[in-house]
Amino acid sequence: MRTGLIAKKLGMTRLFKEDGTHVPVTVLQVDDLQVVDVRTKERDGYSAVQLGSGKAKVKNVTKPCRGHFAKAKVEPKRKLVEFRVADDAVLEVGATLSAAHFVVGQKVDVTGTSKGKGFAGAMKRWNFAGLEASHGVSISHRSHGSTGNRQDPGKVFKNKKMAGHLGSERVTTLNLEVAAVDAEKNLLMICGSVPGGKNELILVRDAIKKPRHAEVPYPAALAQVAG
Repeated sequence: MRTGLIAKKLGMTRLFKEDGTHVPVTVLQVDDLQVVDVRTKERDGYSAVQLGSGKAKVKNVTKPCRGHFAKAKVEPKRKLVEFRVADDAVLEVGATLSAAHFVVGQKVDVTGTSKGKGFAGAMKRWNFAGLEASHGVSISHRSHGSTGNRQDPGKVFKNKKMAGHLGSERVTTLNLEVAAVDAEKNLLMICGSVPGGKNELILVRDAIKKPRHAEVPYPAALAQVAG
């Protein structure tokens, strides 16, 4: 099991194939991604790497985090994420990862925070059909209708699909395909859409429900290793 990557979502575009067909893709940028800390079985009971992405102003970083980054000899990061890895896939602190960590044709899982849409009705939130357009329905066409039974059970069950807050939640999309990789510009192009808005930080990892691609670098693709 390899580490994943933290990438910034730049937006969507399309790629043209040799036969003239086009594929919609989401462009992700791997921005100054470094190993900040590692977890080992001997010390922590499990193996993992802590990655930091982006740049943060020193004045916006707490003193404990400043010491954490200083110990690793890396600049303050905007986001820290820990990835579980195999014992032989632990990386050195200070190592910089590249977008070449993934290869074209590989299946990946992408995790992000979906766009927040505020308070939404049942039709938008759950795709309810709504009430009839006629037959006695008055000014209630987009309501969700009945929410329960009669005196028995005399309540609305938990998790009932109703109007409420939509979006702004952690979403993972499985088995997306890597359409292209630009190692020089540190860009990943993923087929289809991924959760989150522009400039949001996205987590990309090897697909857990598919076998690992034979050509991926193991344990990771490093741009450079700090001495």
